[in-house]
Amino acid sequence: MAEQIEFDQAHQALQEVTDALENGRFVHVRRQLQDMEPEDIAHLLEASPRKSREVLWQLTDPEDYGEILDELSEDVKDALVSKMAPETLAEATEGMDTDDVAYVLRSLPDDVSREVLSQMDTADRQRVETALSYSEDTAGGIMNTDVITIRADVDVDVVLRYLRMKGELPEATDSLYVIDQESRLIGQLPLIALLTTQPDIPIIDVMNDVDEAISVEASDSDVASLFERRNWVSAPVVDENQHLVGRITIDDVVDVIREDAEHSMMSLAGLDDDEDTFAPVVKSARKRSIWLGVNVLAALTAASVSNMFEATLEQMAAIAVLMTIVPSMGGVAGNQTVALVIRGLALGHIGDSNKRELLLKEAAIGFLNGILWALIIGAIVVAWKGDWVLGGIISAAMMVNLLVAGVAGVSIPIMLKKMDIDPALAGGMMLTTITDVIGLFVFLGLATLVI
Repeated sequence: MAEQIEFDQAHQALQEVTDALENGRFVHVRRQLQDMEPEDIAHLLEASPRKSREVLWQLTDPEDYGEILDELSEDVKDALVSKMAPETLAEATEGMDTDDVAYVLRSLPDDVSREVLSQMDTADRQRVETALSYSEDTAGGIMNTDVITIRADVDVDVVLRYLRMKGELPEATDSLYVIDQESRLIGQLPLIALLTTQPDIPIIDVMNDVDEAISVEASDSDVASLFERRNWVSAPVVDENQHLVGRITIDDVVDVIREDAEHSMMSLAGLDDDEDTFAPVVKSARKRSIWLGVNVLAALTAASVSNMFEATLEQMAAIAVLMTIVPSMGGVAGNQTVALVIRGLALGHIGDSNKRELLLKEAAIGFLNGILWALIIGAIVVAWKGDWVLGGIISAAMMVNLLVAGVAGVSIPIMLKKMDIDPALAGGMMLTTITDVIGLFVFLGLATLVI
């Protein structure tokens, strides 16, 4: 109920701002934006057509630019950032987490990125350059270098006085990290332990061992899996020599999980996960036409199989009426398996040790469903057309195609994963092509031989 109220309020705010823009009430819009939270402004920008979006951005308080950019999708963010002066962008990044600043700068041309870096102070520039040195889909690319470190040979009281002097903690801080003289990670001190321990106790006596530090080269998907399994709020990031280089917090991981989910969902339709809802027509059409072209080739492949049996189709109209049933059932069954396997690969549930068992399981499911639906469809065809031979042909084709769908549904995503091709992007299309071709070939082939 609360979520529905929040959604309705956001929709109402969007409508009010849109009406005010159309009526030229820019002062009123500016006041509304000043009363809105940065994340709500980001939602408003993404939900607005491009022309309105540019006006809204100009009416937004520049002091909020950084927090708003942090909430925007990549396409919308890139469009706004590309029109900002380097000095304005440098000011907007003040207060943003290092990984978020690096994310913004990666989308800029190199000369603009260098100019923005030149506008930063030395400390901030060094932190951002460190983050930029790592790939954006690794732990190093999403980590934040703003970390509080302490030494093991000091007392709790020294740490408490240091924190009071510092005045604030980085967001999502649940532990302080203990390092040696060479900045190697040797332990961590939960804030709860710090606050409940006597002041004269040495840190070495109350710190915990680090069960699992994240390698700076680990993929962001592996990081997300670790956070999910361990229920972490934050985790240290180390290099190959165990030097502490940063930390990853739960908000970064939530972004990774959301982006992976959006990527999988959009990839099933051949779209970019960061595509702007209100992107220019020509740009959107160009992106989508590529996927449509690939699907045309797949459709032509299936059509060529039908063409091989043109004489059979001409002799018996009933076959032409029924020929779409087998490939359609195979496609649905196979895509169910593909979705299951893609999810298993994303969660790390499937590997070399268990893929054979999974293949046998899905083949058995395909076989059992094949028997069930072969009997059902066969009976329907016999009752409908009064032809036992035709009922037997479609039953046999159904069994074969559902069995193939189960095997292909497991094999295709695993094969694509090994080839470093996104299974979510190509798996469904490949599966549908295979089930269409096999289904048509078996059904029409048996009809040609028997009838």
